[in-house]
Amino acid sequence: MAYQRKKTRRISVGNVLVGGDAPVTVQTMTKTDTRDTGATISQIKELEAVGCEIIRVAVPDEQAARSLKTIKKEISIPLVADIHFDYRLALTALQSGVDGLRINPGNIGGPRGVHELVTAAAELSVPIRIGVNMGSLDQEIEKRYGRTAQGLVESALVHVALLERENYDNIVISVKATSVPVTIEAYRMLSAKVDYPLHLGVTEAGGAWRGTIKSAIGIGCLLAEGIGDTIRVSLSEHPHEEIRAGCQILKSLGLRSGGIDLISCPTCGRCRIDLFGILNEVEKELPLTDESLKVAVMGCAVNGPGEAKDADIGIAGGKGCGILFKQGKLAGKVPEGKLQETLISEIKQMLEERKQAR
Repeated sequence: MAYQRKKTRRISVGNVLVGGDAPVTVQTMTKTDTRDTGATISQIKELEAVGCEIIRVAVPDEQAARSLKTIKKEISIPLVADIHFDYRLALTALQSGVDGLRINPGNIGGPRGVHELVTAAAELSVPIRIGVNMGSLDQEIEKRYGRTAQGLVESALVHVALLERENYDNIVISVKATSVPVTIEAYRMLSAKVDYPLHLGVTEAGGAWRGTIKSAIGIGCLLAEGIGDTIRVSLSEHPHEEIRAGCQILKSLGLRSGGIDLISCPTCGRCRIDLFGILNEVEKELPLTDESLKVAVMGCAVNGPGEAKDADIGIAGGKGCGILFKQGKLAGKVPEGKLQETLISEIKQMLEERKQAR
């Protein structure tokens, strides 16, 4: 199924296109101290390897702003500086070579600060994301509209107007709440009012389990309606979990292809192997690839080649052993202790054969 995306303006965040007909991108934020350039660079490279396309870092002070120059030189994906309250930090970030800024123009330093910042960003063709969260609504806006979706949208539009008065329109907008219904309502309202690209997310969503569910519903619902150009899954977890969740949301909607799609059964009383343990280990060992490959880990012969007939390769459990199947056909029996090892080996061989065939 193809979703009809709303046509938004297309902008460039470094070498990555956002909006227009560009693919929906996945981004996250580092959880290191930006001043610790070694740790920050290491984490960014790890995130690049699992599919992160844009990375954002917190810039709380001048030292962090200056550190961006070193970080930028060592990474391959666009770097966005997240700045509050002090436009001078944003100016230093621009001088350090960042590819984007995330700010709230209303709290960055008054009209003079906005003017200086926008002038510098325009000269360097650096986009600005206006990020409005429910927890940081302007007091007057909150007094008038309450903590509502309309309040989020009106706050965002006030910030947009500050930049538009400077004839600046290289803008991305986000309006996030911790409430999934409020988030969805806010983005629907905003999408109807502007054609700027939108960055989707449910803020402060929670830990890996609860936060992934909330994010998948909120982000997924909007993407299915054609709203959204870039996404971040916000979890109280290592950021590579945010990237994995974000990529999976896009794949589940058919908005991204390639890579390994791992499917598994929920198990029942027929299962005679440690399916959960095997699945977790297989998931850890799956090779990174752009090749589209469907892999199945199933609990028994009933849910083996039958239920997973469209899988390229898979395993199914038995009593003390299991079977390996390819394209729905039996490829051999395997002792239970070697199921995981055999599957990973066969996956790598299949990927190599496809590579050689091209």
